[in-house]
Amino acid sequence: LSLYSSPARETKYVETPQTQLEEGVSHLRHVMEPYTAWCQEMLRLTSESRTSLSSALSSDFFSEGYEFLQNPPAGFYPRLGVIGFAGIVGLFLARGSKIKKLVYPASLMAVGASMYYPQQAVAIGKVAGTQLYDWSLQGYIAVESLWKDY
Repeated sequence: LSLYSSPARETKYVETPQTQLEEGVSHLRHVMEPYTAWCQEMLRLTSESRTSLSSALSSDFFSEGYEFLQNPPAGFYPRLGVIGFAGIVGLFLARGSKIKKLVYPASLMAVGASMYYPQQAVAIGKVAGTQLYDWSLQGYIAVESLWKDY
């Protein structure tokens, strides 16, 4: 017997059988693989869009709005919440027609905004009234010219 060598052992690799839990987890991983790949792609796109958004925010065009949202005037977010809630109520009330789904939320949000910003609402109302009057006058002239032709 040599002191430096050991007798060769015959080893055999024995694979342990999978349990039901391991098989279930394996099956779940294979089923969920397309969804996890999609999520990883979305995370990649989100990080790319975040870098482009930060570069866009550094431009002069968006900097004023960004600064306004960083340091809003007192009571801005509660007002914004009330106006947004008015739009949601309008969507809730506008069951049925697609026209209602456009008109109700917009009109309720306009009413909510006019409560908090009355001077701006008056200015917008004057411009809109003038435009509406001009359009109605043009329509009247067009109908009158069609009526006279016959």
